Amino acid sequence: MEGGVEEKPLRRIAEAFEGLAEAAGSKQVSMEVAPFSRACSHVSVLFGCLGIAFKFAEMDYVAKVEDLCEASKSIFTLHNLLELDIQQDRVRQGGSHSRNLLRVKRGLDMVKVLFEQILLTDGNSLRDPASKAYAKVFAPHHGWAIRKAVAAGMYALPTKSQLLKKLNEDEASAKIQMQTYVTASGPVILYIEDLFNSRQLGTDW
Repeated sequence: MEGGVEEKPLRRIAEAFEGLAEAAGSKQVSMEVAPFSRACSHVSVLFGCLGIAFKFAEMDYVAKVEDLCEASKSIFTLHNLLELDIQQDRVRQGGSHSRNLLRVKRGLDMVKVLFEQILLTDGNSLRDPASKAYAKVFAPHHGWAIRKAVAAGMYALPTKSQLLKKLNEDEASAKIQMQTYVTASGPVILYIEDLFNSRQLGTDW
């Protein structure tokens, strides 16, 4: 991680998702895979900063984003990506682009809830915001062993000030970037959910 962290990863995340939110809000334009996967790749840095509790999420998320980046070389929009898997009857297959898209969406959702909770919570501990975000987004999809490992890992989370230092932000600037991401990621997450729900595929798998 040392030396490899972008100068202002939170700012990069916020700006990338503001761009995606515009695409999500436009009924004329289908969201493209390339800018979507690029924006998601910026979020990987954040998972890496959260330590052992979210190691499983980081590894899983990074692999899925890499798959979407690779897919973007031959598939132009998220709409096309889903349609191709539907035609080949592989939407729910392990390793399918559609399944990976859903997993990445879950990662974005987790970060959104984490930021919301950090913005609502005073003090220096991230344990409460991280526990709430995990419980809401990931826990329903995880077995007992992973939930137990994550609960243990929560004790090794960085403090809020340690996290901000890793992200090269002070509290005031971090709050602005976190709020920007929360606002911008909402329509993006809904856009992906609508892609699945409009085809009666659901998102709870």
